[in-house]
This record gives sequence, structure tokens and C-alpha cells, in this order.
Amino acid sequence: KMTLPLALVALVSAFGSSFQYGYNVSVINSPAPYMQDFYNRTYLDRTGLPMDRGFQTLLWSLTVSMFPLGGFFGSLLVWPMVNSCGRKGTLLINNLFSIAAAILMGTSELAKTFEVIILSRVVMGIFAGLASNVVPMFLGEMSPKNLRGAVGVVPQLFITIGILAAQILGLHSILGNARGWPVLLGLTGIPSLIQLLTLPFFPESPRFLLIQKGNEERARRALQRLRGWEDVDDEIQEMYQEDQSEKEEGQFSVLSLFTFRGLRWQLISIIVMMAGQQLSGVNGVFYYADRIFQSAGVHSSSIQYVTVSIGAINVVMTLLAVFIVESLGRRILLLAGFVLCSVSCAILTLALNLQTTVSWMSYLSIVCVIAYIIGHAIGPSPIPPVMITEMFLQSSRPAAFMVGGSVHWLSNFTVGLVFLYMEAGLGPYSFLIFCAICIATMLYIFFIVPETKNKTFMEINRIMAKRNKVEVQESKEFKDSYPLSRQEEKKSLSSSEM
Repeated sequence: KMTLPLALVALVSAFGSSFQYGYNVSVINSPAPYMQDFYNRTYLDRTGLPMDRGFQTLLWSLTVSMFPLGGFFGSLLVWPMVNSCGRKGTLLINNLFSIAAAILMGTSELAKTFEVIILSRVVMGIFAGLASNVVPMFLGEMSPKNLRGAVGVVPQLFITIGILAAQILGLHSILGNARGWPVLLGLTGIPSLIQLLTLPFFPESPRFLLIQKGNEERARRALQRLRGWEDVDDEIQEMYQEDQSEKEEGQFSVLSLFTFRGLRWQLISIIVMMAGQQLSGVNGVFYYADRIFQSAGVHSSSIQYVTVSIGAINVVMTLLAVFIVESLGRRILLLAGFVLCSVSCAILTLALNLQTTVSWMSYLSIVCVIAYIIGHAIGPSPIPPVMITEMFLQSSRPAAFMVGGSVHWLSNFTVGLVFLYMEAGLGPYSFLIFCAICIATMLYIFFIVPETKNKTFMEINRIMAKRNKVEVQESKEFKDSYPLSRQEEKKSLSSSEM
């Protein structure tokens, strides 16, 4: 069952970390003209000359793209940090990046420096790169197997809530204006501050404590607190079993992950799912949405409210995924999501091409955008990080998240960089490329990726071992080496005393 400590630790870590990632993805969209104006004024004050148009475009594209680039660097820190500082320790240290960046961005206008905003976007990206990998790992290791999917979708839910919060606060009537934008950028430090003050009261990941630190006592106490009952022997035993199975392999670095045959299909699967998630064009659809609504006759002053309503749909559908992922399973949601995305992209291409000749086509394109966002929110967005937690064991999980995270952020950066050129060259046909990527990812998942719902990490490992054609080390020798549980110790003591 879901206990209060588990629910609270999920909320604190997702609000303090994942929320910020979503917030910073969309926070600069609405105040963009005011920020560009600030860049111009600052440059003019310094040099006495107006800023060249090309230079302004360069500065703005740097402001936008430094965030995913920072995310890539943040992903590279995952493996060393979670192994040395633990999952909880990494999240606590990570808050310092966010708070520093928030202070710098919030004071950039007073300090009359736009370079600080660009630098802070890199720092914020590093924060988001770490957060987007560590939170799913931390929560996945803390959850019982029957809740792992639901709790694992919570970070993605908070990412969508962060996007929505930035869209609402960024309305011109609130903070998306000439005076409010520094506050809008600086607000991102508050969730980090809350996490910094509250997360120390929660336990570290029990699996990290037992398998990596060898501290059964603390792992047992953490589990008892998270589960709400005393008898956690079964889970402790399962962890020892996982530990035993991994003794032969040792800790994985990223290099050994790529060369180890026993994890070949798991590694290919996360690379395909993480690349498919970003290359399926979700950022392109969000980017295009404003123009699609404009062409459908939505007044330019109302477009930001339409964008907010799309953000709200995204939140509601991700919330739905939290509730259905344990009953329907991961595979169904991934497949259904990618099917919906590919069909939406195909029809959207048609609608955008015909909207000048057929009057109602522009409304069809709005339907396609909404359908695409629903499809992405139920499967491709939330499920891949859950699958990384489930397909890898303790020793290889940090390296797997580092690979998955790097693929995620590089793909994100690539779409941001290439999409403008694709759109200039191909126009509406760019969505056919996204459609093809959705179909390819869906076929891969259909043929290769197993259902992991309600299975222990060891059971999933056995399923994948068959696919990798390797043997799983376990069972007989493990039964001899597993330390006696408390109850068995008591029984053996009392029988020897009799």
C-alpha cells in the first residue's frame, strides 16, 4: 500500500527537482520579447551601438539551447555522484546549482548583464540533467514492486506541472512582462530551498544502503519506515539475492555497460526509448502549436491562454498515467502513446498542407496537436525512466541512467537545433519525419521490450537474460550465503536454548 512517508518523499523530491526541470523548459517562452529588449538595451549602454540582428539571434538561441546542453553535462555527473553521495545526497547537493542560478537570473537586470542569464541557463540545465535521472532512480528504488510504476510516473507529472506553472506565471498580466520577467526567472529557487530544508528528514534509498553501503541495519530501518510495518525480511532477502547475483559483475562503469553481453538488450532498449521520446517531435509540436492556433483564427492575445490549456491537458493526462500504469502495464501505455503520436503527426501534415484550401483543416490541426500531446503524456514521456529503473540492477543502474539521460538531453538539444532548419526546408512535411520515428520506436518496443509490471528486479533480470542468451548467477549458493533474518535468528536461538 501507499504509506505517508513514501507519498511525502515522492512529493518532496519531485516538487524540489522535477518541477524545476519543467518550469525551466518553458519559462523563457513568454517573456522572450522583453528579455531580448533587455539584451539590446544593455548592449547599447555598453557600446553606444545598437545590437546587430544576427548577433541578437545568436544570443537568444544560446539562451534557449544552453539549457538542454547543461542537461547533457548534468547527466554525465549522475554515475559518479549517486555512487559516492547516494541518491538523497545527490539531490541535496544538486539544489545548490538551482539556488545559485535562480539568484543570478533574478538579479541579472539589476546587474545589467545578459551573459549571466546564458551562464545560469547552463547551470540550471546541469541541475535538470541530474534531477531528471536521480529522482526516478531514487523513487524507483524506494517503491514496492506493485507501486513502482505509479510512483515512477510522479516525476514526469511534476515536470508537466512545472511547465504549466511557468505558462500561468508567464501570462502578460502576471509576470510575463517588462517588469516581471526577472522575478519569473528567479522563482525557480524556491522549490529547491523547500527540498533542501525537508528532504534530510527522509531516509536514503534502502537498496543503496544495503547493496552499496553494506549497512543492513539502516536499510531495514528505512524500509520499515517506508512500508509502515516491521516485517521487511522478504524485501531484504530479495536485495541480498540481487547483491549476490551481481557480485560476479562488480560495479559498472559506462564503458563496461557497453561491452557487457548480459545487459546488451537492456542498453539498446533504453537508448531507443529515450531517443524516441525526444526525436518523436514533442518539442516541435509545442513550438508549432502557437502558429497552428494563429492560422486557425485564434486571436494573438488569446494564444497564451490556449497554450496554458494545452499545458493543463498535459498535466491531466500524465496524472491519468499515474493511476493506470499499474493496471494496464508499461508496454501498453508506451505502444498506445506512440501509435497516437504517429497518427497525429501524419494527419497534421495533411491538415497543415490543406489549411489554405479547406477552411476546417485548421481546426483538424488543433485536434491533432491535442491528440499528440495526450499520446505523449500517457506513454513516451513518463514511462522510459521507469523502465530504466526496472531493467537494470543496483550495480548497473547509475551507469544506465547516465547513458539514458545523455541520450535524452542530446536528442532534446538536437531537435531544438535542427527543427528550425527542418521547418524552413520541409515546412509541414517535417512532421512526417517525426511520424516515422514514432513508428520505428513503437515497432522496437512491440518486438523487444517486455512487460515489467509487478515483477521484482530479479524477475525482470531473468526475462532479459534469456534475450541476451546468458545465465543469471543465483539460487543455490545464494541460499547458503544469505544472512539469517531476525525471525530465523530468534527461532534458532530459542531452539538452541531449549
